[in-house]
Amino acid sequence: MSDAGSVDFDDEQGYLGEYEGERNEAGERHGSGRAVLPNGDTYQGMYENGKRCGQGTYRFKNGARYIGEYYQNLKHGHGVFYYPDGSKYEGSWVDDLRQGHGVYTYLNGDTFDGEWFRHQRHGQGVYVHKAAGSQYCGSWVAGKMEGAGEIVHLNHRFQGTFHNNNPSGLGKYVFDIGCEQQGEYVPLDQERMDGEEEEPAAVQMKWKPKSVSRLTLWSPLKEHAEGQIEGLKEVKTQEAN
Repeated sequence: MSDAGSVDFDDEQGYLGEYEGERNEAGERHGSGRAVLPNGDTYQGMYENGKRCGQGTYRFKNGARYIGEYYQNLKHGHGVFYYPDGSKYEGSWVDDLRQGHGVYTYLNGDTFDGEWFRHQRHGQGVYVHKAAGSQYCGSWVAGKMEGAGEIVHLNHRFQGTFHNNNPSGLGKYVFDIGCEQQGEYVPLDQERMDGEEEEPAAVQMKWKPKSVSRLTLWSPLKEHAEGQIEGLKEVKTQEAN
């Protein structure tokens, strides 16, 4: 059963826009079809029992475009989203959100290749800064660098732990000339002027070098564990004092 072209109405939703395509026995959009929504967006692809389900292409009036899988009217499965600003995401979707593995290419040429959860970078991933020629490879939590990771620059790299997008705790700088510097990022003491109210502010970190040696093997898990042990030692020392 198919339509040459018709206008749909729903008792609860009202005007559903124009539709041309296949229908089931109940008159619902079912199978292949093309629709023009009330807001001017268009969709061409598969339907199931009145809802977008399967492979399809959705074109937004603002210039955005999604090509991929749908389930129950939501982006679900693998798909590519072209954003109005020129950026692009290709990867997994769950309930209309970027979730699972995917690659996001930003307008400035930067890329993120890794895991996503509820639209945010979350899990393991690699962010490449095109202009600077550097990249971060490691753990992400709620869109920020968090946990064990490595920042690679043109002639050196930093390996260690991160918190709130910044290096924090134990780590080391590895140089291409064949040596490395071990050390620790510690909070920078910030003096507060008299009369200033205490307001939560971003903690500035300072690199505190400890030693220089030849290259050694670095393990993200080991580095993260050593950082936690060092932190516990400091807490016990403070309690003892």
